[in-house]
Amino acid sequence: MRTIKSFVRRTGRTTSGQHSAIEQLWSEYGVDFSKKKLNFYSLFRNDYPVHLEIGFGDGEALIANAECNPNKNYFGIEVYDSGIGSCLIKAKKKQINNIKICSADARDVLVAQIVHKSLERINIYFPDPWPKKRHHKRRLIQKDFLDLCASKLKKNGQLHIATDWNNYAEHITDILEKNTNFIVSTHIKHKGKIKLDRPSTKFEKKGLHKGHSIWDWVLTKIS
Repeated sequence: MRTIKSFVRRTGRTTSGQHSAIEQLWSEYGVDFSKKKLNFYSLFRNDYPVHLEIGFGDGEALIANAECNPNKNYFGIEVYDSGIGSCLIKAKKKQINNIKICSADARDVLVAQIVHKSLERINIYFPDPWPKKRHHKRRLIQKDFLDLCASKLKKNGQLHIATDWNNYAEHITDILEKNTNFIVSTHIKHKGKIKLDRPSTKFEKKGLHKGHSIWDWVLTKIS
């Protein structure tokens, strides 16, 4: 059965600076996709907890989290070269040494490369809402994807999801009501004026500028 992708690759939007960053810095920060399981101790050269961010965009939140939490490791997945290049530029400028990034489909990486029960936390901030009804099947947050995430989290590991799309929030709420892997530790609808355990992102700011509300869920794995 063909897997439905939650993204569509676009080309031609990468700047020369972003392209150069990928060329020059990938060997330092990048992790090539393969079907071999990752050894996080060998990858990061320490045994700190690992947090995964799926779809990190330009790396704004990934870099902020890594900078504020030097005793945690951050593994980011992104499919767009422009975002990867921007993230690499930020990481090098700030001399961040506790992040690694991979350019691949998150589902493929989770299945092939992430060891079961190896992650402390998974962050999914403002995934593509695919607002048209005919595209809802492309949305990343689906029951099977939550099951996959749960299998990679340690006991009491957490999954943080944020969106600014009302219809996507309803979709996520419906899925969470049927899930058996997580309890909902936090569920907040807000206007960006409360303190959260995540950085603000440009997608959040765009949504707020449009008058959207923000929904945040923190889910805790049951076992």
